Amino acid sequence: MRIYVGKLPYQTTDQDLLDLFSQYGEVASANVIIDRETGRSKGFGFVDMSNDQDAQAAIGQLNNSTLAGRTIVVNEAQERREGGGGQRGGGFQRRDNNRGSGGGYGGGRDRRY
Repeated sequence: MRIYVGKLPYQTTDQDLLDLFSQYGEVASANVIIDRETGRSKGFGFVDMSNDQDAQAAIGQLNNSTLAGRTIVVNEAQERREGGGGQRGGGFQRRDNNRGSGGGYGGGRDRRY
C-alpha cells in the first residue's frame, strides 16, 4: 500500500521515513519529495509498505503524531489525476491581459490605421 506523509520537517530524509515506518512492518520504499530547482524537501513524501494491514496500523498510529516537533499527516495515498501539474492555470499567459485598449500588444492595436 502506498502511504502519503505530509507536513514533514524539511530536514527529514528518506532514511528517517524508512526507520519510522519500519516499526510497523516491511517497507518497500520511502521517499521524501525534493524540489528540483532548490534541492530542498517539499515537506511531504511517500512510503510503500508490503502488507496492507501493517500499512493501516502505521497510518492509525502515525497520523497526527509528532516528528521533530511537527505534527505530521499520514494517510493512504490517492491515485494521481490525469493532467498532473498543469491544472493551476499552466501554459503561457498573454502579456496584454492587463493593458488597456489603446496601444501595446493586442488590445486596440488594429484600430490605429
